Amino acid sequence: MNWEQLLSLRKAGDTNKRLRKEQNATRLGFEVDYDRIIFSSAFRSLQDKTQVIPLSKTDFVHTRLTHSLEVSVVGRSLGRLAGQKILEKHPQLEKTHGYQMNDFGAIVAAAALAHDIGNPPFGHSGEKAIGEYFSNGNGRRFRELLTAEEFEDLTKFEGNANGFKILTEDKPGIPGGIRLSYATLGAFIKYPKESLPYKPTARIADKKFGIFQSEKAFFEEVANELGLISTGTGKNLSYCRHPLAFLVEAADDICYTIIDFEDGINLGLIQEEYALEYLINLVKDSIITKKYHNLQTRADRLSYLRALAINTLLTEAVEIFMANEDAILKGEFHEALFDRSKYEAQISDIIKISIDKIYQSEEVISKEIAGYQMLSHLLDTYTTALLPENGKQTNYNKLVLKLIPEAHHFEDLEVYDKLIKICSYISSLTDSKIVSLFKKFKGLKI
Repeated sequence: MNWEQLLSLRKAGDTNKRLRKEQNATRLGFEVDYDRIIFSSAFRSLQDKTQVIPLSKTDFVHTRLTHSLEVSVVGRSLGRLAGQKILEKHPQLEKTHGYQMNDFGAIVAAAALAHDIGNPPFGHSGEKAIGEYFSNGNGRRFRELLTAEEFEDLTKFEGNANGFKILTEDKPGIPGGIRLSYATLGAFIKYPKESLPYKPTARIADKKFGIFQSEKAFFEEVANELGLISTGTGKNLSYCRHPLAFLVEAADDICYTIIDFEDGINLGLIQEEYALEYLINLVKDSIITKKYHNLQTRADRLSYLRALAINTLLTEAVEIFMANEDAILKGEFHEALFDRSKYEAQISDIIKISIDKIYQSEEVISKEIAGYQMLSHLLDTYTTALLPENGKQTNYNKLVLKLIPEAHHFEDLEVYDKLIKICSYISSLTDSKIVSLFKKFKGLKI
């Protein structure tokens, strides 16, 4: 892979090549990507979607929106630092083509901003609830109507693939979705493969999948434009990652490791003294002890340690990226950047505590159980209305269809397209909206 191709400014529907040196300096293409994401309704819905504590009324706990903004900020710094070093190593990118350090920051920031845009309500349990509806629930009735790949898209429903769908799906009068540059789309796709074969290798890019069958053709166009290296066999679509996807992943890893941990402390799920000790272990090479001990409040101590931890991991991520840049460009680097971290033990300790004290807390588990019930009921209600078992619509089904925005757009679709589209629609709803709809369908709210 080569950087000139990987930094493509092309967008869906373009007939002419977009050149970096011809870009308007006040409105650069990669920065436009960021603007389009932040003004999209899908991004706005993240303000009422779970990050750690579902439906939490505690104002300092992160939502998907605040998490995404923070990941984007970290991603911008990672991109700029890496971009500076990439341009030093490949000076022709700037001299011949006009690329700047900030271009790398803008691409990573935009992709990081959108990284959770396809996630269903109730966090990762929302993905599992959708998948289990088709693998173990009433959704099994569609198995014989679908290809193996189509059914896998549903039973292993993946927020990353749904994110690509949201960003690129045609809408009436709006081809190409919100029309992001292919470089940003490439950096967004952490798992550049279709759902089958499932985990064919131990490579990080094969850990999950990032493309539904409905977006397969367009993804292939993006991958070819960017010059991603194909790793698929036969008709199976699979590629090496876009190099900047490693930085997007690192930004997310930094934020959920440090900031989810901070939320757990603020919620009282993790004892402060116990927790601060783990953060200090991570930043012991950069902490100014006198300054730390002069801080009077827990919030100030946490803020100081968080800033140090993020800066420590950010700097190291760029070092690891540049040390392995040649292997990454050749498609020979198959780990997350922090798998090579000298702080791996400290990071693992923090994540283990977060899993035990936060992700497995009674509040989280209780709300996830409720989320399973609500999502399963909504899926059953909508799929039955769209695809009645006997082919005949009941009056109830007709009423349900009226609650689906632009339901007429489902009419001429094949079975798979109806199912993946309704799953995507349900995924776009906020936690509160799911609760409201569930109450309506149960007759508990009028």
